Amino acid sequence: MKFAHARIALLALLICLIAPARHASGAARHEVSATTGTPQPRTVTMTRAELLDKIKGGWAGQTIGVTYGGPTEFRHTEGFIGDEVEIPWGDPDYVRTTMLNAAGVYDDIYMDLTFVAVIDRLGIDAPADSMAMAFAHAGYPLWHANQAARYNILNGMMPPASGHWRNNPHADDIDFQIEADFAGLMSPAMPNAAAEICDRSGHIMNYGDGWYGGVYMAAMYALAFVSDDIEYIVTEALKTLPARSTYRRCIEDVIATYRRAPHDWHEAWRMCDQRWNNDTACGDGALLPFNIDAKLNGAYVVIGLLYGRGDFGRTIDIATRCGQDSDCNPASAAGILGTALGYEAIPAEWRTAVERAEDLEFAYTDMSLADVYDTSLRHALDNIIRNGGRIDGDAVTIRTQHPRAVRFEQSFGRLQPVERQAIGRDLDGSHTIEAECEGIVIRGSIDCGDKSYEARVEVEVDGRVVDNFTMPADWNRRRHELWWNFDLKAGTHAITLRWTNPRDDASLHMVDALLLRKAGR
Repeated sequence: MKFAHARIALLALLICLIAPARHASGAARHEVSATTGTPQPRTVTMTRAELLDKIKGGWAGQTIGVTYGGPTEFRHTEGFIGDEVEIPWGDPDYVRTTMLNAAGVYDDIYMDLTFVAVIDRLGIDAPADSMAMAFAHAGYPLWHANQAARYNILNGMMPPASGHWRNNPHADDIDFQIEADFAGLMSPAMPNAAAEICDRSGHIMNYGDGWYGGVYMAAMYALAFVSDDIEYIVTEALKTLPARSTYRRCIEDVIATYRRAPHDWHEAWRMCDQRWNNDTACGDGALLPFNIDAKLNGAYVVIGLLYGRGDFGRTIDIATRCGQDSDCNPASAAGILGTALGYEAIPAEWRTAVERAEDLEFAYTDMSLADVYDTSLRHALDNIIRNGGRIDGDAVTIRTQHPRAVRFEQSFGRLQPVERQAIGRDLDGSHTIEAECEGIVIRGSIDCGDKSYEARVEVEVDGRVVDNFTMPADWNRRRHELWWNFDLKAGTHAITLRWTNPRDDASLHMVDALLLRKAGR
């Protein structure tokens, strides 16, 4: 019996030592640190060239994916994109042509590069306020959580308040999820280091599920440096999210469906449509087919990765055909897979198009792909040293990290959208909305030829003035929604909006009001 127990113990020890390495890509060499007492983190060693190949694969994959999905973005919001819909590719100059003629397609990349540039200037510990100011004053147009945050920052509200759900109705939207690639690509095998960078940058514009989307994507990138096992990457990275978060539960449902029905991605799509195709407070999406919610679109990234099974083209195509934000989702999926495969392993039919565009600077930046490859490598090497790794000549040794869950956050409490109340009129002096609600989002916009003009609006709730704000006519400085409040008492409210500085050449249009009440009421 003692001999049998000894054999079992020896076998168990061997399994423990071997198991971590089974997920590693062939390029990396693993070591298990000698320990006495508390176990030390495992390390992985690769050459600078191998590290750069992974980084290039991530940026190139992201560029390929967003280019492929660009023509279908938000054109399919009520169903997946069927095989009968042809999505163009094949022209070796397709990426270059798109960058020159449709620069806005690459918003998720030039947004990333804003943060890359700040880190390059100020270092890895660049503060959130510096990132926020660079983001808010950049020349590119923004939407949803990004634009709501930009307005907040330009009006003196800095992160994390700028992304908090009480100040940003789009807190759960996809914005940071599509901008967090840089954090993972500068944190090889270090998902917790990536999460710390995401804490500073992601709370500029998001909170809760919106922040979790970026943390999760960055963690998948980080793990893709040391594994090409897609199911492992998807499930291991999920450990960075709290178990009770709705984002994590959504992705767990995708993984469970994949394991039950591994040959038909439409099964996972239908499950998401039934369980997770909802949005809480986005003025453009709640109770409508349009859905820019982070968790649903994150699920589409994971569907592409799992059902693509490591095939680059199939991964991009599935993530695109899931619909909704169908350029950003394949960008994330292809970036993660490109990191796992490495640049040189991306099939030539895809890689050639990127090679022909690597010298072009992305719009609103002074960085090309060739530039960002080298910049990201410098940041990754700095981050490796910062987190206990070492560089010996051409050998780079990384102290790997086991994913650790970030803190729990939940946007909007128990509020749920229940009704849209049409308004459809210009605000002429004042207008009163009567509604039974505990939360409200009123959509509207200002139009004036003088872009320096700012309308001033006063809000009265049940006879008491509760807010005063401005509506800039300048598109880049605009307030994304007219007004919102998520802390109303249960009951019927009279909400009056009053335009206090009207002028004849301006119009302030009111679209509708999204009403929310707490679940169970």
